[in-house]
Amino acid sequence: MSTPLRDLLRPDLRGQTPYGAPQLDVAVALNTNENSYDVPQDVVEAIVASVAQVASGLNRYPDREFARLREDLAVYLTGTTGVALTADQMWAGNGSNEVLLHLLQAFGGPDRVALGFTPAYSMHPIITRTTGTRWVDGGRGVEGAGAFDLDVASAVAQVREHEPDIVFVCSPNNPTGTALGLDVVEAIYAGAPRAIVVVDEAYAEFARPGTPSALTLLKGRGRLVVTRTMSKAFALAGGRLGYLAADAELTEALRLVRLPYHLSAPTQAVACAALEHAGSLLATVELLKTQRDRIVAELAEMGLDPVTSDANFVLFGGLANERVTWQALLDRGILIRDVGLAHYLRVTAGTPQETGAFLDAMRSLAPTHRQE
Repeated sequence: MSTPLRDLLRPDLRGQTPYGAPQLDVAVALNTNENSYDVPQDVVEAIVASVAQVASGLNRYPDREFARLREDLAVYLTGTTGVALTADQMWAGNGSNEVLLHLLQAFGGPDRVALGFTPAYSMHPIITRTTGTRWVDGGRGVEGAGAFDLDVASAVAQVREHEPDIVFVCSPNNPTGTALGLDVVEAIYAGAPRAIVVVDEAYAEFARPGTPSALTLLKGRGRLVVTRTMSKAFALAGGRLGYLAADAELTEALRLVRLPYHLSAPTQAVACAALEHAGSLLATVELLKTQRDRIVAELAEMGLDPVTSDANFVLFGGLANERVTWQALLDRGILIRDVGLAHYLRVTAGTPQETGAFLDAMRSLAPTHRQE
């Protein structure tokens, strides 16, 4: 008798739920924090030309070291943050999730612990468990003034209690949109002396002026990693390119776990073309920040409880039943995200028209959907 497949699955994966943001055919999709603006035509033409240059050579494996891409990423980060970075400090993968996987493959595993401060990015625990690493759910804070903030004392207490091998923090945090003070990052790094400290900055380009980047802390901190993505601000979610900056010794270690030739020649060509046209692609960032702030202001006027955001989305509370509101919006052709927090939903900032459609729908719902 054949053994049932479910009994052959790794025990630690049995009963787990895969990542699954709904992909539905709706008029207004504001649930996965994509950039609502299409890639500009000049960038489209540059990408097509860049891919055409490598197409005839697809019979050969791509540059295993993605040397030009690493150089271009270093130039971009140095130019936008003022932090001097070099190509040997860069690493990239097929989306930031693969970059996170490489970190866990190299520094996690059986008998090791990863700690995150929830609510945070839902893929952190999922990727952690796939590597056999034990996940620990830390806490961010309490609702109210400074909702979902993580302070120094709480962060240090938690890393000392759990003695993790890897610590994940997000700034701006997903799903709350809140940025993290560098004092918290410094305290975690000092308080967890054997841990790789990963600061996920997927939404950093959307942060309000004056919001610091953990890139400024890299020098002299060999265990610190800052991850970024081209999916959000660069409007390249379909391009699948995530990257990180860290000490060169750490990026060298990641070569031990990456699959051979993991970044295809077309992927590298698309990313390099996009970086050459970063100004054009990033032109929509300010437009989206305006819509984000519009959402915060208008939801507050409706008597709801939006969390001030440094990302391209807004978490808002004050809902009597978040699932009922989510479905009511979907019935009106508007898809946003139920992130599993009681009385809260998350909405991506879209174009003015998309944002307006969402806000109009919320105005019609708010009186009966508000929490008493």
